[in-house]
Amino acid sequence: MPKVPEEKDGSEKETPKISIDPFPHLASTKPYFLPWKPMKRTVRPLFVLLLLLVFIATLTSRAVVGRRLLSIELETRVINHNPPPQLNTTLLHHAAVEIGEAKLRQEIQQLLDGNFGSQARHRTFVSWRRFIHHDVDNRNGLPANLRSPLFYRYWLDFRRVLHDWSRKRRFQPGIMSELTRSVKIPLDRYNNAAAAAGSGEKRYSSCAVVGNSGILLNSNHGSLIDAHEVVMRLNNARVENYEYKVGKKTSISFVNSNILHLCARRAGCFCHPYGPNVPIVMYICQAMHFLDYTVCNGSHRAPLLVTDPQFDVLCARIVKYYSLKRFVEGTGKGLEQWGSAHDGALFHYSSGMQAVMLALGICDRVSIFGFGKSNSAKHHYHTNQKVELHLHDYEAEYEFYRDLVDGNKPIPFLSDKFKIPPVVMYH
Repeated sequence: MPKVPEEKDGSEKETPKISIDPFPHLASTKPYFLPWKPMKRTVRPLFVLLLLLVFIATLTSRAVVGRRLLSIELETRVINHNPPPQLNTTLLHHAAVEIGEAKLRQEIQQLLDGNFGSQARHRTFVSWRRFIHHDVDNRNGLPANLRSPLFYRYWLDFRRVLHDWSRKRRFQPGIMSELTRSVKIPLDRYNNAAAAAGSGEKRYSSCAVVGNSGILLNSNHGSLIDAHEVVMRLNNARVENYEYKVGKKTSISFVNSNILHLCARRAGCFCHPYGPNVPIVMYICQAMHFLDYTVCNGSHRAPLLVTDPQFDVLCARIVKYYSLKRFVEGTGKGLEQWGSAHDGALFHYSSGMQAVMLALGICDRVSIFGFGKSNSAKHHYHTNQKVELHLHDYEAEYEFYRDLVDGNKPIPFLSDKFKIPPVVMYH
């Protein structure tokens, strides 16, 4: 290698490089950093730009999250204050229309005026008059006058209860929360006054509603039914000889007023197949049946309660909604044709449906037995009846029960404040 000439001060004179260093990775430290000096001038702007982008992204994400939370809050408010989206508003509107309301109002006014002119009302009046044993005073063959002194006390009671019932007959979605006050507390007072005084609005821990379907003969639910705190039976269905299938305990006898009307023809107005100490809860099918209630209420040892007419209206709307829905989906016909298929003004909920509704209002847990049908089962387990009444839509009511069991389906016309208890349906 040629010798490098020395400077006068003894240092070596640096010569220009004429070839590429074959070992760049062994170069001195100083030359190694020289190529990166220009990069230091570009890192700062890029870093500042990156920070700016992160800041903008943070603000944007916060704004999006904030708008989403506000949207969720607004959606929650809408859900809490409007009908659930699953409910059809057209069906709700049609279900709220009572086809026979005008006729019922006219009938009530005629009864309040003492007009018993129709054949059906006259027969009811005659049977009621015979029950209170005043036929002997009608020696001249003249029709008895309800305003005569012999009937005056009954007339006043009849007119009062019918007027009050008619005045209260309107839609009130919050009526479900009133059932403990109007039904449970009076029953508790009768059973145990001390317990009723401290019960307040507390509901029964468990209730069994026992229907009358023939499918009960295919199972042995007797002991399970009797294990409930309250057992509710329908329309005086027989228990004797069926205990293993339907149980033997009865806490509430739930009937329609047609049943009481038949009982009113007996001496003493006896209507207690489960014993004279079992309370009776009744809904009114015909306004004329308040005659039967007026007399029987005084002769019954246990309470005889008439359901609140606001509760009746609520049940009627719920059943009609499910019936309309089933009719449209099953037939493809228009809603205007529903009335001719279901007897229009005569369409009514069944006793079982309203008994289930009552249990929802007074019980923490509800079990349903004997609701449903099969081709091999009788309509009623204790009778030979096989034909259903056309004024009921049992299939629509079964759909209602299934929604109750599901627990996540909205029920039409119920107040959002009312919490439906757990429901189990046994087959």
